[in-house]
Amino acid sequence: MFPTAFLTSLVLALTVAANPVLIPRSSVTLPLSRRVNVTSIHNLVRHDVTRAKALKARGLAKANGFSIDAVINEQVDNQAVTYIASVGVGSPATTFSLLIDTGSSNTWVGATQPFVRTSTSVQTSNRVSVTYGSGSFSGTEFTDQVTIAPGLVIPNQSIGVASRSQGFEGVDGILGIGPVDLTLGTLSPATSSLIPTVTDNLFSRGIITANEIGISFEPTTTVESLNGELTWGGTDSSKFTGSIGFSPITSTSPANEFWGINQSIRYGTSTTILASTAGIVDTGTTLVLIATDGFNRYVRATGAVNDATTGLLRLTSAQFANLQSLFFTTNGVAFELTANAQLWPRSLNTAIGGTAGSIYLIVADLGSPSGEGFDFVDGFAFLERFYSVFDTTNKRVGFATTPFTHATTN
Repeated sequence: MFPTAFLTSLVLALTVAANPVLIPRSSVTLPLSRRVNVTSIHNLVRHDVTRAKALKARGLAKANGFSIDAVINEQVDNQAVTYIASVGVGSPATTFSLLIDTGSSNTWVGATQPFVRTSTSVQTSNRVSVTYGSGSFSGTEFTDQVTIAPGLVIPNQSIGVASRSQGFEGVDGILGIGPVDLTLGTLSPATSSLIPTVTDNLFSRGIITANEIGISFEPTTTVESLNGELTWGGTDSSKFTGSIGFSPITSTSPANEFWGINQSIRYGTSTTILASTAGIVDTGTTLVLIATDGFNRYVRATGAVNDATTGLLRLTSAQFANLQSLFFTTNGVAFELTANAQLWPRSLNTAIGGTAGSIYLIVADLGSPSGEGFDFVDGFAFLERFYSVFDTTNKRVGFATTPFTHATTN
């Protein structure tokens, strides 16, 4: 396993109640923080591209009725960008640090801290396994009580208990908040069964009144800072400006298997990077990935060169002074990623093996041409500049500007 160099983590500060009371509510707001682990060198581009390949293959396999446990024969890296939730499992609860992932839907534990059986733990007859490209796990299905926060308690939630995992150093597993259909085929022998997600179960039990999640956080240049929040069951209007622009889930395969949308990308006033095409929004990806032909147009427009050490594009100071905004247009609404927003935070250059003072870009090559139904990934570097909403009921993704959309923080 490739040693982790960089683990950007958004830590969800949740508490676990010893004797929770189930109280229906419209939404629950929880703080998020960002933490950087700089213990060794990590290739962000390789991690993200490998993950994207696995997601794309998984979506294609599912769309064509094949096994969705797609295998990508490339070296597995530890997760690079994560939201981490402190989640209680069992009664009394054991607290696990779980990655919040919009690109997958299974919830599982045991990668680092062992699972502890309690009176609420029931083992089923199923095995469970998922391959993420950026990692994998296999183990046994249990149903158990899952406590996210006081009043956010799910009895009999299906979880995986890992007997084997890789690519998840320093975390205990995943809290999957992708579309529920991604769980199809992850169980055996019950291969035709869907596993309701944590959000699905909170909604179906009336614990939250909307089957949606809102995510807000801001760019930062420090190793650790409390700088955002996640809202279960709704949105927090104090975290965004103007209105939320929603885009329906795309009908194009395989992006439609995920939180996929149609989007075009323009550089400056007139340079088309990608015409309207399908891709996904993914909290488990660090960078903005663009299909190879679009990426090449971006390179020509910016004059950037590849940096052999980090794998990222690099600009000179003069090129940065001329860098234009990128405009991501979805469902008729354009969202501007400014010149500053296209830069990796320079104070964190050394965290990814780069050189202090260099200027690196957060746009990278997806590694496949456009027109394949999975032509971009809007990752963390995009999402930290906008408020995002993942709405299961209405099958749509929303974005809104925030006070940090045009911030010069980098």
